[in-house]
Amino acid sequence: MEPFSDQFLEFHPIHGTNVRLSHSGTQATRVESFANGVCFSKDPLKPGEIFLIEIEEKEMGWCGHLRVGLTARDPKSLEAVPEYSIPDLIDLGDSWVFAITRNHNKVVEEAEVPEAGGRELPGGQRLGRGEAEDGDGGGDVKPETFFADSHLYIDHVRIPRDKLVGRSRPGRYSHILDDLYKTNTLPPTARRSRIGVLYVPKGRETADMHIVINGEDMGASAKGIPTTRPLYAVVDIFAATKCVRIVQVEYGFSSLQTLCRKAVQKHIVHRMAIDWLQLPEALKHYCKFE
Repeated sequence: MEPFSDQFLEFHPIHGTNVRLSHSGTQATRVESFANGVCFSKDPLKPGEIFLIEIEEKEMGWCGHLRVGLTARDPKSLEAVPEYSIPDLIDLGDSWVFAITRNHNKVVEEAEVPEAGGRELPGGQRLGRGEAEDGDGGGDVKPETFFADSHLYIDHVRIPRDKLVGRSRPGRYSHILDDLYKTNTLPPTARRSRIGVLYVPKGRETADMHIVINGEDMGASAKGIPTTRPLYAVVDIFAATKCVRIVQVEYGFSSLQTLCRKAVQKHIVHRMAIDWLQLPEALKHYCKFE
């Protein structure tokens, strides 16, 4: 299942008091403190549509990272945007938010009830909050091979993988990092990491919320979410995360630009070799990234 047509995704003009949006509405920056960075998608998400963001800037010195999720509350109906998504927005009800950490973002599917000390939210069961920071014990299981499929499949949802994996910026050794991105060993909270949220219908009026990190599905982090009301994406630019931007995903036929970029990338040793081609600088930059 795919959205029938692409829509240009933007942040909602209603957001936390410390957030500043770019003119295009696709970049959000927390300009003060470590809180009041809650943002929403401008429009409700369609079933299977991913709201994908890339971490653009970090701010060292704070503990904690980005938080993402869904809410059935129309941002325009809020008297005030909560200071925190966890627990403030969740406590309002009809919201499901997951804290992204450096490790331990995967959901154990066998867990049918919240862990000790967890809470079951009305209209949807949370399977994890993802708030625990790094510690002893196993982390997420890393895939053993490069991503070979052109799409990521989550049940009956099909998402083009081309935009899901973050890439390094140009630099003397940046091409060496490409394989790290492809195998998803880049920490989820690192700069250029890409994190998306979507919901997958599971019945006539319920859905599961999935988090996708650098092209890998973390599993259903919330189940039984009612779909009788529109669902908006939630992005909390919290603590060490300072700035994020929306990455637009093409669901239909690839544009001519995308096809040309893929053709160029297919016939080079690595991305940095694009610099050797006799192409305009703007086109080289596009071929390296998006």
